[in-house]
Amino acid sequence: MTFELVCEIEPPTTPDLKHVRHQIGTMSKIAHSFLIPDNHIGRATVSSVAVAHEVEAMGGRSIACLNSRDRNLLGFQRDLLTAAAYGVDQFLFVYGDKPASGNRTSDLTVRSMIEEARNFDGGFRVGAAAGLRPLPAWKRAADFLFLQVGFSLEALLRWREANQVDVPVYAGVMVLASERHARTLAAAIPDIAIPDRLIHAVAADRMAGVDAACEQVLAIRDSGAFDGVHLIPVSRYRDVESRLAAAFR
Repeated sequence: MTFELVCEIEPPTTPDLKHVRHQIGTMSKIAHSFLIPDNHIGRATVSSVAVAHEVEAMGGRSIACLNSRDRNLLGFQRDLLTAAAYGVDQFLFVYGDKPASGNRTSDLTVRSMIEEARNFDGGFRVGAAAGLRPLPAWKRAADFLFLQVGFSLEALLRWREANQVDVPVYAGVMVLASERHARTLAAAIPDIAIPDRLIHAVAADRMAGVDAACEQVLAIRDSGAFDGVHLIPVSRYRDVESRLAAAFR
């Protein structure tokens, strides 16, 4: 079984795709596929379907994230049609962070998005996100699962042992770019546990977050418990690529 590295791209907040293309070109040396967020952290970005199409045009495999927060049923059907026209056939459906402006819609849920995609004649593979808690039965209908970011291999392994599923599961790994980033993340996601020693290490050495994330990726791979990793390199994708190049080429 191939251990897959799914690298998350930072989508642009302006119409310029130059930075996206650079991320794809750099990370394609180690990535098996790319995940494109959808208005992540409640900010408007270029469509995840459009960026996924850009990934495919550059010879990569893409997974377009779509959230239930920003769309009604008609808008979701439009996204599925657009994806089918562009040849984008993999999705991750999520609830969506609290929006920075405007309101959340209530027309769709992740569960209803999975059901709608199944009824659409597009041959899509659809995934769902899983927290470090018991997995709801309906999420087992997904084709793959992305487990939330964690900083403890032991906690990830405990979840995997307690939640036996027959679909690929990708463990979440994030680079902490700075002490501020770490503390902001901990405040925004109450159930994420970031060790104090890691926060102190990042405060003292800007490369500590990169080193810790890369070590965790390799430890997860060596555990044999997961099918791959969902890696979020944030702005440190060049450093991540240079450290993982030997292991994933």
